[in-house]
Amino acid sequence: MKYLVKFFVVTFLLAFSTHAFAEQKIVVLDLKYVLNSSKAGKEAQDFLKKKFNDNAKKFSEIEKSLQKEENDLLSKRSELTKEQYQKESNTLRKKVNEYQTNRRASLDKLATLRSEAREKLLEKLKPIVNTYINENEISLVIDKKNMLGGQPEYDITNLIVDKLDKELPSLKLK
Repeated sequence: MKYLVKFFVVTFLLAFSTHAFAEQKIVVLDLKYVLNSSKAGKEAQDFLKKKFNDNAKKFSEIEKSLQKEENDLLSKRSELTKEQYQKESNTLRKKVNEYQTNRRASLDKLATLRSEAREKLLEKLKPIVNTYINENEISLVIDKKNMLGGQPEYDITNLIVDKLDKELPSLKLK
């Protein structure tokens, strides 16, 4: 009798939990695609890429100038006194250090801008996803990169991109 009661309790719990899990709706969202393909995301990427290329061009010119100065200094080495050569090489070293500091600061600024743009996008994306979850009674949203497979009708990426484009057409980075 004791085993019979246990059997019915376990069977009831399994049947109930199976029914509860069967009612759950799970969808997939490709977060990388949303961040890269939305209007605001594309605009931010284009802005950051342009800024990076401009900085790279500027620093490339400075680097060529410094290399030319170094070559000139090396060619004049025999003509200059030891003190003059030391003075000019110290000046050149300071210029190189300044160049490296400016370049590092520029790259750090770009990384900060990129991070801020991502945070703004994610900040605007959260309420959109939460609204979609509530309207469609979604139990769970999984990022596509963490998923092995699934049916395409459970992918809500394009719907979210459309809603994000309406909500946030631009990030207005400076």
